Amino acid sequence: MPARKTDKTPKPAGRKPAKRAAAQGQVATTPPKSTLTGKASPAKAALGDKPVFTYIASLPQPQRGIAESIDALAAKTLPGLQRCVKWGMSYYGVGDGWCFCCGGFADHVKLMFVNGVRLTPVPPVTPVAMGKLTRGVELKFVDDLDERQIGAWMKQVAAVPGVGGKKR
Repeated sequence: MPARKTDKTPKPAGRKPAKRAAAQGQVATTPPKSTLTGKASPAKAALGDKPVFTYIASLPQPQRGIAESIDALAAKTLPGLQRCVKWGMSYYGVGDGWCFCCGGFADHVKLMFVNGVRLTPVPPVTPVAMGKLTRGVELKFVDDLDERQIGAWMKQVAAVPGVGGKKR
């Protein structure tokens, strides 16, 4: 007998632990709500240093420490650095385009380079839904930050056209 075909996909069960626990005579405990998820922050898009500093300050540790270190390295490495918040992440640029972005997630910070495939060596992480040419790194701890390598990538990526910029 052939298998039955159905157009219906199973729906995920709704979470109702409090009612279920109460019905069984147990006390329900709800874990604290995390400030970060697997998605980018809901931070509003804004141009300038202040929105980026506010975004970074809103991150929990250790993500805040990592993002502060990346921001400080960018400021030290790239004269004329411009900052903004876009798509829930801090973006950095020099001249007329955005070169790289930094965003805090549940268990790491993503540092992604626009046109990262042009960097030497090419950063190891290919992000989802950030463009075919974007590459970067995911950092879980401040100690994972290789300032020499990331500083070199920042200089290299600043020398090629960024997102929204004119061809150089």
